[in-house]
Amino acid sequence: MTTMSPSSARIATTERRAVSVSKSGMPFLLQVSMLTIRNLKTTFRTPAAVIPGLLISGFFLLVYNDSLGGAAGFIPGLGANSYLGFILPLSIISAALSGASLAGESVVRDIENGYWDKLSLTPVSRGAMVLSAMIAGAVGLLLQTTIVMTIGVLMGLESVTGIVGILAVLGYSLLVGVAFSGLTVGVGLMTGSGAATQGAAFLFFPLSFLTATFVPVNLLTGWVRTAAEYNPVTYILEAMRAVLNSGWDTEIMLRGLSSCLAMALVLYAFAFFGLRARLKRR
Repeated sequence: MTTMSPSSARIATTERRAVSVSKSGMPFLLQVSMLTIRNLKTTFRTPAAVIPGLLISGFFLLVYNDSLGGAAGFIPGLGANSYLGFILPLSIISAALSGASLAGESVVRDIENGYWDKLSLTPVSRGAMVLSAMIAGAVGLLLQTTIVMTIGVLMGLESVTGIVGILAVLGYSLLVGVAFSGLTVGVGLMTGSGAATQGAAFLFFPLSFLTATFVPVNLLTGWVRTAAEYNPVTYILEAMRAVLNSGWDTEIMLRGLSSCLAMALVLYAFAFFGLRARLKRR
């Protein structure tokens, strides 16, 4: 009598659930939620993978605030104590890089243990398979952002929009996580390589520094300013900074939201293409 390993049992359970979802006509969003929960359980079985990104984000926040906070009075529109609210969104973007990497690495692990190939044999929606992996990466980022935000509050962060503004920033971080995860999920599906997936996450570093990193866009000059104006991360940073430092600015917030959604849609299409490419090779 053969016995199933815990990993094989989990795969079989997921396959049965996917088939039942499809046959019962359950909606797309329910499929996404079921697969997302499964992906989150897999990711958080190795909490050590989350800690490095969290430490790096907290480290950047402390260093940037202590080394550059004194210059806040020279930046137009910033009060003497508001540089923390200006630089904290950059720490969130830094956390998004590690969160995106985790999403891709989780996909690679599932490919290696046969989960993705077996799940693709079920009638579950291909779009749900991709989107659930991206959302799981975003939720991981949201948890990291919550901790980083708590550190900021302990350091003296005062949001002019109060707790609602802090929640809005967390909402932006969730959308950023969905967008960034799309790239690493797509690369993971196409290559099945953990090294390639980690390398893909570093492609976002230019986006995080060719932007209004330490000063507002209007203080940048030359080609760096041009790059920042075409960089979608710029408008996401501006939206989060406005919420924390200056209040509810509908135009700035909508630009940030549209940038998040545009990146998420483009990179979801890329991840979906990665899944199709993998299925064609079978």
